[in-house]
Amino acid sequence: MDYKKLAERLLPDALPIAGFEEKYPPRAIANGAEVTRLAPSPTGFIHLGNLFVAIANERIAHLSGGVLYLRIEDTDLKRKVDGAVEAVKNALRYFDIRFDEGAEIDGENAYAPYYQRQRAELYRAFVKDLIARGRAYPCFCTEDALTALRDQQTAEKKITGYYGEYAKCRNLSEEEIYRNLDAGMPYVIRLKSLGNPENKMKFHDEIKGEITVTENDQDVVILKSDGIPTYHFAHAIDDHFMRTTLVIRGEEWLASLPIHLELFEVLGFERPRYGHNCSLMKQDGETRRKLSKRKDPELSLEFYREQGYYARAVKVYMLTLLNSNFEEWYLKNPEKPLEEFPFSVNKMGKSGALFDLDKLNDISKNELAKLSAEETCAFLKNWAQEYGSETEKFYFSNEEYLLKVLNLCMGTAGKKRRKDFTTAKQAMESIAYFFAAAKRSDEYRVDGATKRALLSAFLQTYSFDDDAQVWFAKVKETAGANGFAAEMKDYKANPEAFKGSVADVAEVLRIAVTGKANTPDLWTIMQILGESETRARIMREVGESL
Repeated sequence: MDYKKLAERLLPDALPIAGFEEKYPPRAIANGAEVTRLAPSPTGFIHLGNLFVAIANERIAHLSGGVLYLRIEDTDLKRKVDGAVEAVKNALRYFDIRFDEGAEIDGENAYAPYYQRQRAELYRAFVKDLIARGRAYPCFCTEDALTALRDQQTAEKKITGYYGEYAKCRNLSEEEIYRNLDAGMPYVIRLKSLGNPENKMKFHDEIKGEITVTENDQDVVILKSDGIPTYHFAHAIDDHFMRTTLVIRGEEWLASLPIHLELFEVLGFERPRYGHNCSLMKQDGETRRKLSKRKDPELSLEFYREQGYYARAVKVYMLTLLNSNFEEWYLKNPEKPLEEFPFSVNKMGKSGALFDLDKLNDISKNELAKLSAEETCAFLKNWAQEYGSETEKFYFSNEEYLLKVLNLCMGTAGKKRRKDFTTAKQAMESIAYFFAAAKRSDEYRVDGATKRALLSAFLQTYSFDDDAQVWFAKVKETAGANGFAAEMKDYKANPEAFKGSVADVAEVLRIAVTGKANTPDLWTIMQILGESETRARIMREVGESL
């Protein structure tokens, strides 16, 4: 068969491959510097696994003095979602993943464009070259024919795919090929694999170490009927001409590794080193399973933005999963920039990492507690502007007032910082009672008559000008006058003699003012709310005008 003639017939407008090496030259980087990438598809769903890989690639590139770039793998138009690229960029920007170059990042360089659909001429040139060398061929099988083939293989208990005796178009005669082309039959271009699944080879994975890989024998599609390549082919071309040195990716790609190894070999490219990181797992009852898009909302990065997780907290937790020695380093260096941690591929886990949302929440509390009230205000404001209600946005109309609230709730004025905030959403909900009277609470542990008697008695003595000591003395006075122990020691010595203790009276006041049984210092809350608002809230619970 005249393969060069066939290549010209199939791709007459494709460019020759000569010149691309000069167009995309080797990078001028120091010896040992790594070029890594993040290459998501614009499907509208960027997930925790993407962030896991992104953090690793960013650390590896920048600690080595190399380059991290963003490539958008948009070869699959059927799954493309409008606005997905912007969603990817926003999510990665939120978590402070710093790309040096790539899709929609300012600056021109020799390796653009970074959208695969804009690189079609490059792919088509190399497809044409493979056809001319007899290493690729047109396949005219319809979707129905391929479905029937898979059904046949399943019935025969064979590996499904297009290979060997099942590769029906692999050995078409020249006459048959041209007859199909003349008839206008649609086709794809497939790789003509020379692999033998009986052959095993050792492969060094940068994370997992030495693994055994079976040779590929699948005649995979490399160019679709719309003239756009498949992911497998495009990624090999792009990783070479973007001069990628190291690919850190999820272990789900291990199944495709034989295909990728053969593609680099047949293209004559020096391939990048591969490292396949462990999957993120979740404890589900007695078993562990991979985090699932369908079952686990916390897999989506949008979940963390909607809830308002502090980005640094998420990165800290991801680093504890990525490098086994990070947690020990961070305990010793809690104030240091995360960029100073000596991240190492050698410390990445070889098996599934257990993702624990409770542990992330604990880390988030610790990280938020390190912020000043002003920093927390800015963090909450940014969240509210994007995800908050109109009521929550109103909280920032008087930031002086809000700072008083945050100073109290965070304990910035005391010796010990409070750790009440987990996320922006939870924080906004927890301070809501400072901005509007809380809904009537069912947390009271006294009956209605006792509640009203206690609140009425307190209001008769309450003065906004009282300091904390005088205020509490009046709470004690209210307790004693209504059958409650004014001193805790008296209550503990003889609880049967009292309706309750001064602590119970304080709780009634707390719930009346805030709607909550547990809050920061109640006297300070009343001082922040002011006398008028405090009285109004208590009066509402009394149910009468005093």
